[in-house]
Amino acid sequence: MNIHANQLTVSLETVRELLDAQFPEWRELAGRTRFATPEPVALGEPGADYPLPWSVQTWIPGDAASDEDPSGSVAFAHDLAAFIRGVRAIDTRGRTFRDEGRGGDLRAHDAWLETCFRRSEPLIDAARLRRAWQAMRDLPRAADDVMNHGDLIPGNVLVADARLTGVIDVGGLGPADPALDLVAAWHLLDDVPRQALRDDLGCDDLAWERGKAWAFQQAMGAVWYYVESNPAMSRMGRRTLARVMADAPAP
Repeated sequence: MNIHANQLTVSLETVRELLDAQFPEWRELAGRTRFATPEPVALGEPGADYPLPWSVQTWIPGDAASDEDPSGSVAFAHDLAAFIRGVRAIDTRGRTFRDEGRGGDLRAHDAWLETCFRRSEPLIDAARLRRAWQAMRDLPRAADDVMNHGDLIPGNVLVADARLTGVIDVGGLGPADPALDLVAAWHLLDDVPRQALRDDLGCDDLAWERGKAWAFQQAMGAVWYYVESNPAMSRMGRRTLARVMADAPAP
């Protein structure tokens, strides 16, 4: 069936080749957990009315966790842990962290954090948070890279009846610090569910503290950067920082 004039007929094999080449993250994650993730339906090129490449993806039911807060649900925490385990089980195929964004050396983010502390001074207790970062930044790596979603914030997590239904924005899937996806513990969960997630994943103290550091790093950027353009993201950053600072470090 043709939907557009001048539509090309493309074989399924060609579609598979395009997906493998252009959307490997979708291909790697599809079906690897019991939770839905986006799958591409159509790919578009820039045109006169839209200057960027575009895609149509499958619809996933549920509401963003930023709209339907599941933070008090232990069942949701178990779901999150199951998703993280499923992602970690994907073979890295010898790949390692690309040295872009979060997921490598915490200290590589010192300059960015200093910018965040300065820009956040009118909004939060930046001096206290700067001291906290000094304690976090030297936490060592003790494990090899595993696959991570890379951005488990409330807006990328879909829920219904306080249960996980799906995860979106999978383009950042890749190898990184095993602690990276633990950011979900502070972005998404209150104390009791957070402990349930830790127990499910069997996190040792070092991995847990590094996960906390990655959550801190991401939240610091959100507080000031989105304060006007996306107030909900800014509030998420504040909430995450409050959880991090209230969560005493492991002995």
